[in-house]
Amino acid sequence: MANSVPAPDGDLRLTTDAHLPTNLHTPLRPDAFALSDDEKISGITEHFREIMLLLGLDLTDDSLAGTPRRVAKMYVQEWFRGLNPEHRPEVRLFENRYQYSQLLLERDITLFSCCEHHFVPIIGKAHVAYLPGDNVVGLSKLNRVVQYYARRPQVQERLTRQIAEELKQTLHTDNVAVLIEADHLCVMSRGVNDTSSSTITAEYSGAFAEDATLRAEFLRLLGK
Repeated sequence: MANSVPAPDGDLRLTTDAHLPTNLHTPLRPDAFALSDDEKISGITEHFREIMLLLGLDLTDDSLAGTPRRVAKMYVQEWFRGLNPEHRPEVRLFENRYQYSQLLLERDITLFSCCEHHFVPIIGKAHVAYLPGDNVVGLSKLNRVVQYYARRPQVQERLTRQIAEELKQTLHTDNVAVLIEADHLCVMSRGVNDTSSSTITAEYSGAFAEDATLRAEFLRLLGK
């Protein structure tokens, strides 16, 4: 059983994104963590097996026999592991002994997510920046924050803001910028079948929202 601590009102949904504004919570049922990961994998395996059978596939074939469980494990342990608050990264701050006060940018963070409308991949890059104050953070932790929120069913607009809000709270500063550029397979592989377009979203807070020069520097360093 996942070690979830119920919120004061008993709503387990609140343990996931309680630190975020309510409008940025990922939609979850109150009993989202009532089952263990193993129980979820078992249930998804059976349901996905039924989907494959309804499609007319022969699950006695060696190539297909293990697919339902493979998909279930991928969903729970990889694609959607960011739904579980136990996987929220612990971000340790370090004293800014160098007195570095200029823009700090981590760019081209590989991003894999999943469109919540069609359950197909979103693939792209995230770029995050902040102005250090009394503390700085290990650079790999910025990547981990991006991956934590990406590994859920998502829409890109909410993902961008979730990452920004997490960084603002973690770094104790409003001076944060997040820009995501991504390809959506729901656009590329179905519907309009457009393989040339991409989607860009940005969130600017604090000095990045107020100072056009700083914002321009951020975009210049990204080659925008």
